[in-house]
Amino acid sequence: MSSEFHETDDAVAAAPEGAWERVAEIDLSAIRHNVRRIKELVAPASVMAVVKADAYGHGAERVARVAVDAGAAWLGTAHVSEALALRAVGIDAPMLAWLHTSGTDFTAAINAGVDLGASGWELERIAAAAQEAAQPARVHLKIDTGLGRNGATADRWEQVLDTAMAYQDDGLLRVVGVWTHLAVADEPDRPETDQQLEAFRAAVALAENAGFDVEQRHAANTPALLSRPDAHFDMVRLGLGAYGLSPFEDQSPEDLGLRPAMTLKTRIANAKRVQSGQGVSYGLRYRTLEETTLGLVPLGYGDGIPRIAVEGPVQIGGQRMLSRGRIAMDQFVVDAGPETDPEALLDREVVVFGRGGPSVDEWAAAAGTINYEIVTRISGRVPRTYIEGSWGEASDE
Repeated sequence: MSSEFHETDDAVAAAPEGAWERVAEIDLSAIRHNVRRIKELVAPASVMAVVKADAYGHGAERVARVAVDAGAAWLGTAHVSEALALRAVGIDAPMLAWLHTSGTDFTAAINAGVDLGASGWELERIAAAAQEAAQPARVHLKIDTGLGRNGATADRWEQVLDTAMAYQDDGLLRVVGVWTHLAVADEPDRPETDQQLEAFRAAVALAENAGFDVEQRHAANTPALLSRPDAHFDMVRLGLGAYGLSPFEDQSPEDLGLRPAMTLKTRIANAKRVQSGQGVSYGLRYRTLEETTLGLVPLGYGDGIPRIAVEGPVQIGGQRMLSRGRIAMDQFVVDAGPETDPEALLDREVVVFGRGGPSVDEWAAAAGTINYEIVTRISGRVPRTYIEGSWGEASDE
């Protein structure tokens, strides 16, 4: 089935047909496929689709709806505010939010039926919010098994359990989950994952022995759910894989049966002939080696293209070209070569990454970063448009 536009950002819809300036095209059929693929892989464990950070830049509301439609039993966000925004548009799937500060609106979360991750310090505030909401909070206690970020350390775990049980006995909260996060699951040969899972099992056992009825034990992120079946427990947290990207350096999305969902495109904004030795962009770190044609790509670090990227690849009319010189706030330059006619280059479609162009991983390599960052940082200045059926699947919506 050929691609068809399903829904567009207002900025794209307002442009004359075919005249968009820049766009991040999100393939919902790819996201649907990825969720179904992982659901089948991890069964009988359930799937939480992680839609934090505007669904890794793909659009939280649309991705959340498609993920639930494809079989995700839960949605995950970092912040309560992200979860509340999904509730406000009518998404009623079970949700967990886990990164809090003293300013977090726990009362609103409880009223909206959002489960709360807790490392320990939050319990007093959650209990007070539950009293205000006149209903108990649902809490997932987090154990730090080695990542060193959120979560209670092993030496404080029993104290956290005691505090949580006191509030549970008072009817202010109910501990329904125990969870952790893995540090090096994207490097499957490292022994730390074994150590973390052993520590997690011990923490779960202590919680159950303390009298908690733990409904959801979860530890696996995308790399762990793909490489460690022993980490599936009751639920897995599907982040990067939902968007069709691989967490492993030596495996492509295709190797894992995943389909990348985002394609970033624009059009050449200017093209001109220059002489040999022409400097390009701030700092003049690049100079042309011969008479050539330069093309201007109207995307820059203000749109999320990493300023640090060197020789980032793009695809123009079937030809691979590389960024030359520094990425600027709004634009970067490609050297199209001496054979390219500037008039023929002007207004040509540029695929920065995605279907029909370079991979997200190539841009990550050019910027010395990871694929997670490349898609997540595409800014709100770039309109999103949503398509269906580009992978030969009919829409289920």
